[in-house]
Amino acid sequence: MKWANRWKQQWGGYNSNIRNAIYGNVFTQIGLGVFMVIYNFYIRELGFPDQMNGQVISMTSLATAIILIPAGILSDRLGRKRVIIYGLIFTGVTLFLRSIIEPRTLLLMAAFLTGLTQAFIQVSSVPLLAENSTAEQRVKLFSLHFGLMTAANVIGNIFGGVLSDLLEWIYSPIISIRITLIIGAVIFLIGILPIMRLKEMKTDVSNDKNNNKRFISFKEQKESLKLIIFFAIAQLLIGFGAGLVIPYLNLYFADRFNASNTTIGFIISMGQAATAIAMFIGPFVVSKVGEVKAVVFLQLASLPFLLLTGFTHSLLLAAIGFLFRQALMNAGNPIQMSLMMSKVDNSVKGLANSVNQMVFNLGWALMGPVSMGIVSRNGSYNGYAIVFSITCFLYLVGSIYFFIVFKSFGSKKDHPPISKVV
Repeated sequence: MKWANRWKQQWGGYNSNIRNAIYGNVFTQIGLGVFMVIYNFYIRELGFPDQMNGQVISMTSLATAIILIPAGILSDRLGRKRVIIYGLIFTGVTLFLRSIIEPRTLLLMAAFLTGLTQAFIQVSSVPLLAENSTAEQRVKLFSLHFGLMTAANVIGNIFGGVLSDLLEWIYSPIISIRITLIIGAVIFLIGILPIMRLKEMKTDVSNDKNNNKRFISFKEQKESLKLIIFFAIAQLLIGFGAGLVIPYLNLYFADRFNASNTTIGFIISMGQAATAIAMFIGPFVVSKVGEVKAVVFLQLASLPFLLLTGFTHSLLLAAIGFLFRQALMNAGNPIQMSLMMSKVDNSVKGLANSVNQMVFNLGWALMGPVSMGIVSRNGSYNGYAIVFSITCFLYLVGSIYFFIVFKSFGSKKDHPPISKVV
């Protein structure tokens, strides 16, 4: 009760912009949760091979990687509210189009457009919350925000899986999936309504003397830019590993265990819930061993569970391995990002955020076709076992690299987390 009351008091201290932003993000995450847990099956029902799913993921991630930095600049110049609204409208339209179109070229084009438009929401949400909160509020605010977004995604995953299965009692599989996708797109678009009530902040960049310059001076920010590159390499390795398995977990459970959409939606949603819970474990680990060791410890601890998921013949063990891997691996994300935010200069924090997300999405873009190609050639057991093993190796290399490069950093200072699913 004390814990709940503290969070209730914290919520009461937030201004209307923060509350409306969170309300809007809840709807968008529910909609995305519905859409993403079912969309791979839609591609399959259209008669395309699994390589098509890899191409769709690659197009989306590549587009996001390409546009992230320009989107961040536009967000700074045009204002968070305007950019988020445009991003929501156009992303919602692309989700609707992806729910009804069938030709291969159009599917890939729509996926690319989704990646482009979604990036504008991605780069604007965190700065919006930061600009409307005090330094004392920020750590708990971002923990609450990430927890609520994950919970909303859980609701969307479960709802999408159950709804598509229920609709199959009335319609054909492809029609039931299509209706579910359209409903997900509609829920996503409802998120615009709270965002429309935001009051644009006018003091985000212009009042910061460190950010008055129109362009970044690479000479003055040499050390910060060097750190951004080091962090980017770590994220690229993790992104390569994540891009091999994370987008296709629903296909993995369907192919290896013949699980229903409801079961798959439930398992994936429980993984999201485990991630939300793990986010509150991270700060405790940091208080004991420091930020760098906490990141490395959590990432390495996830690897046995990753291998368990990749090699088991039991759906129960696969689900357990997935839950623990998901929780442990992602618990280190906000710690790693807070470390980066604490080490780079204020004038390049936005650039650091955009570059990190760009290289992560690049990993997803490049590895999508590789993953589905391996599975298609080697079958549902050996193929996924190989893919999970490669991911384990990349995560191991990424963790060792992170420790070697950043082991001298001992800061335990908290900063806003930026979430990614790996």
